[in-house]
Amino acid sequence: MSDQQLYDVWWNDDANGEQSMEDNHQAHWHKVLDMIEEQNIQDCTVLDFGCNQGGFLRFLYRQKPFSKGIGIDLARKSIEVANKRKKDLLLTYEATANVEKFNHVFDLAFSISVIYLIQNLKEHAWKIKKALKPGGVYYCTYTDYSKNPSLLHYKKQIDRQGTIPMQLHSLNDIAEAFFQEGFSVEMRRMPPKGYISINPEDPWFHSIADRMQYEYQEAYIYRFTAPMK
Repeated sequence: MSDQQLYDVWWNDDANGEQSMEDNHQAHWHKVLDMIEEQNIQDCTVLDFGCNQGGFLRFLYRQKPFSKGIGIDLARKSIEVANKRKKDLLLTYEATANVEKFNHVFDLAFSISVIYLIQNLKEHAWKIKKALKPGGVYYCTYTDYSKNPSLLHYKKQIDRQGTIPMQLHSLNDIAEAFFQEGFSVEMRRMPPKGYISINPEDPWFHSIADRMQYEYQEAYIYRFTAPMK
């Protein structure tokens, strides 16, 4: 993946654009925050890989302040929005795929609902290792829809509206890519924190059962720790 593959926005839905996508990820961000093992990150440099409009880094900073944050994304217009919204925060947003150029800069890295769009997992793991300091930690969320009856419907929506199509990785595929780069791999499920709001016209799932299967069984977070050398 190179900077020549930059585009304007990822989510091409005129009615519910990237701001709607950011709004819908708020609950997911809270779950991620609850699962971060690092208690004090005030001296950390933090990466958000696939940051879109930059909302997660701003959210994280409000909850757990850190020293410096960098967000990268392929969507040029989304990065423009991110830089307008950062105000006086010590955050930098850049339209690029070349995270490896930040050579061993980051103590912590995140990708929130991004790795399902990455085709070459081996390359991604290598790039993240190059970007992290030795012993740095990468949190990555992923939903395994492989046994969900609504999978094909869900993928159709993503592929129709998204600039990059959905990749059907297995949990093993993702872990193996990082094992090969020397990472230690941990993971856990991400169950909901409260009641699930049900939409009678849910655009993603054919049934309430499919939605609940996703919420309680299929959402995961990986914790990858980079090798010390």
